[in-house]
Amino acid sequence: MKKEALVIFTKNPEAGKVKTRLAATIGNDAALAVYKELLWRTIAATQYLPVDKFVYYSNHAEQEDVWNTNQYYKEVQQGSDLGERMKNAFASIFSKGYTKAVIIGTDCPALNENIVQGAFGKLADVDVVVGPAYDGGYYLLGMKRCYHLLFENMNWSTANVLPETISRCKNEGLLFQLLQTLHDVDEEKDLGALNLVTP
Repeated sequence: MKKEALVIFTKNPEAGKVKTRLAATIGNDAALAVYKELLWRTIAATQYLPVDKFVYYSNHAEQEDVWNTNQYYKEVQQGSDLGERMKNAFASIFSKGYTKAVIIGTDCPALNENIVQGAFGKLADVDVVVGPAYDGGYYLLGMKRCYHLLFENMNWSTANVLPETISRCKNEGLLFQLLQTLHDVDEEKDLGALNLVTP
């Protein structure tokens, strides 16, 4: 077993269940097509990383899908909100004996192999690594143990997530490092600059 684990949070790709803010303006089918494109970009960024990789599905693990079972372990998210689901995923990973864990989603088309690999490298010197998103959230979070305080009582999907995460790290005396800021794709206005073509 490798000592480093990458956790990828994904939603089961069903029309009307993914990219709901995007679907509100371009429709469910077009939003699903964008989501599938984002999945492929995430696979391209992660499939050759020399770490153990876990895909955590929103509803149920799918054995025959775009995530190759020879490259990715498959789990199901557990918890009532995003924070609880991430906290439980980190706790599970560390209980398996991993010493570094990084979590990403599938919303960030600019995320690449070098950025993710760099996050693992930075964990040699700091407690927490954060990849800021332009919308005030983050596209990546890495740590060497599960810091519950980074997940509890957080207003998820708001512009306060990143500053609140940084504030909590400072208050707890955790050494942290920020990566480059990237765009997530959440709304129609996010599509143009990222060369995502809607059907």
